Amino acid sequence: MIDFFITFILSLIAYLFLTASAGEIAGLWSIFEVVLGIVLSVIVSFMATRVLFQKRSYRMLNPARWIIFLIYLIGPFFWAMIKANIDVAYRVITGKINPGIVKISPELKTDLGITLLANSITLTPGTLSVDIDEETNDLYIHWINVTTLKPTTADICGTFPQWVRRIAE
Repeated sequence: MIDFFITFILSLIAYLFLTASAGEIAGLWSIFEVVLGIVLSVIVSFMATRVLFQKRSYRMLNPARWIIFLIYLIGPFFWAMIKANIDVAYRVITGKINPGIVKISPELKTDLGITLLANSITLTPGTLSVDIDEETNDLYIHWINVTTLKPTTADICGTFPQWVRRIAE
């Protein structure tokens, strides 16, 4: 129950932060926004509590992990996005594509780690997470330019798995 409550509070804080404007409550929110925030936070809590607090672990409440996550977003992830956008633009203009689905084994153990990596891959242009093998935690990725039949994890997503390990495991 404490897991649900923590997820609810974090979701409500995030919602209120993102919707702050002019209103009756503290000069920032209307009553409708607060009620909607509570309803949405309850829904999010039902869906996300199991992922955030897998095996009763509270490691994601550690502020150091959030700082590492922000460094990951601003640094390696943003740089990979820039390079991938340029690469996809080049391939679209020249028509030099060789699409296919490849399998990688990032060797991540937690659901949160796999989810974070799959989302990072999907958000990077030219790649799309298609499926996850739940037994081995292998990812199947649609890649815009398959250069080898057995690519390494670094070929697809660079240093993303190492960063995800620091954040989520």
